[in-house]
Amino acid sequence: MAKESLTERLLFIELIAWWEGSVSNKHLVRQFEISRQQAYQDIKKYQASYPDNLERNNNGFTPTSVFTPHFISLDVNQYLEWFSHGDLTPVRREHRQISILSLPPRNVAATVMRALVQGIREKKRIEVDYVSLSNPENDGRIFHPHTFVNSGLRWHVRGYCEKSRDYRDLVLSRFRGEAEVLDESQNGFEDDMPWQTELTLILQPDPRLSADKQAVLANDYQMENGQLIIHTRAALANYMLRELQVNTKMLDGTPEAQQLVLVNLDDVKPWLFGG
Repeated sequence: MAKESLTERLLFIELIAWWEGSVSNKHLVRQFEISRQQAYQDIKKYQASYPDNLERNNNGFTPTSVFTPHFISLDVNQYLEWFSHGDLTPVRREHRQISILSLPPRNVAATVMRALVQGIREKKRIEVDYVSLSNPENDGRIFHPHTFVNSGLRWHVRGYCEKSRDYRDLVLSRFRGEAEVLDESQNGFEDDMPWQTELTLILQPDPRLSADKQAVLANDYQMENGQLIIHTRAALANYMLRELQVNTKMLDGTPEAQQLVLVNLDDVKPWLFGG
């Protein structure tokens, strides 16, 4: 067990150093509730094992130009999962009898992630290039990030976009080049109306299904009185419905494919993309 814990701590050293730009004793103390002396020994152990990976500076230990991962995968999802839950879930999963679907990794530059993390934690603006399917050429943006969002299929970062003059979700893998951290943001999550608005989704089995099939779905989702009630942020409603395969524009030709329908569409529609 002690060996397993040390492995997790060494992985954590790499994870934070690579994606946040530096790691210190404080990171280990907060994450694992260990003493500063133990944290010091862990970093010393890591340095002794991999002397070319980290170098000391005023912020702690930063990755060198020849950094080579020994515990992390360099897949940004590994960091974001920790960032979301504060837990080294990918490591601990290896010791459980479960299997989780792994989606194709999306490339996210560590330099961009470091700037986004700093922007979120310090409430600062960042300048960065961004591409999209509608505009595949590099497009400079001034962005005020406030939250990472997992939509199920991919990761976004939500914040205020000066180009759009509104709050937007930007796909992490579509940032390009280097990102520069600027001054303090005046557009935080407090002013993001769709983020601050609580929305209720009321779902029920597709009425075209037989009573027996509707009963199966009611049991699957632990419905009460034949309905599934989900409370979410208005900004996330579209993602939630997409994950549940609920089409709000038209009914699928096969009710077994549609399965669920949104009962209170009129209340929710103004908050949907293109609503």
